[in-house]
Amino acid sequence: MRNGLFDRRTNAFVQSRPTEGDRLPRFSINTSLLYAEVPFLERFERSARAGFDTVEFWWPAADVLASVEEAVDDAGVGVALINFDAGDMASGDRGLLSDPARVDAFRANVPVALALAESLGCRMLNALVGLELPGFAREEQLALARENVAWAADEAISIGASVLIEAVNTIENGPYLISTTAEALEFVHSVGRPNVALQYDAYHMQRMEGNLTATLRAHIGDIAHIQIADSPGRGEPGTGEINFDFLLRAIDELGYEGLVGLEYRPSEGSTDDSLAWLPREARAAGATR
Repeated sequence: MRNGLFDRRTNAFVQSRPTEGDRLPRFSINTSLLYAEVPFLERFERSARAGFDTVEFWWPAADVLASVEEAVDDAGVGVALINFDAGDMASGDRGLLSDPARVDAFRANVPVALALAESLGCRMLNALVGLELPGFAREEQLALARENVAWAADEAISIGASVLIEAVNTIENGPYLISTTAEALEFVHSVGRPNVALQYDAYHMQRMEGNLTATLRAHIGDIAHIQIADSPGRGEPGTGEINFDFLLRAIDELGYEGLVGLEYRPSEGSTDDSLAWLPREARAAGATR
């Protein structure tokens, strides 16, 4: 059982007296979306100041890449997850590894990403599989993505890391190759590597298929990481239609031992304002560097 209830009227947890066996979920904060009001390298310290000891992020821009480890060390935070380079996401890219013209770019990024992950103590890397391309059969692209994920997973074994695959909604992201939980699971299993697992993003899946808690119950054993944002606006919990009290209770009751990544955009005001729903004592995951 959770220690407290999420009150949708106030968009905050209402704390109750803890009882034996109660626990709060463990959270990480995505610094690619949160604290976007300050430069990227300052977001780790801002996250720590807000009470988080674990972060995650998308592939950093080239001009800050060399300074990420120092910024993370200075902030004293751990890193749960990073993304492989997915291309120019602001321009619509959603991954390189299923595009025949960009496979070399993906494979060049893998050792760089693994070196960064190892230096940060990070053991999970998310690989966005990319968009359907004109002139190519979907199955042809998926076969290429499968081959590249298997190769990346084999490389990741050297640092004890896993490669994660997520389903992404096509409403906002264009014709993404994998857009449902079933498709993502089929892909993960077809790769045939023990260190390839599912990243379950509740926001994307609420937009595509709903049925969040039933899906979690059915597939929790395949899930290495969970991310959340409210739907349909991708704001903080309490700003949309997802019942987060019910969802987070289900995650707890399933015995999920991973982190719940906050991957949302503040609906109004600053990141600090948007975090009012989550008590400070629930923000530390116990994974400081």
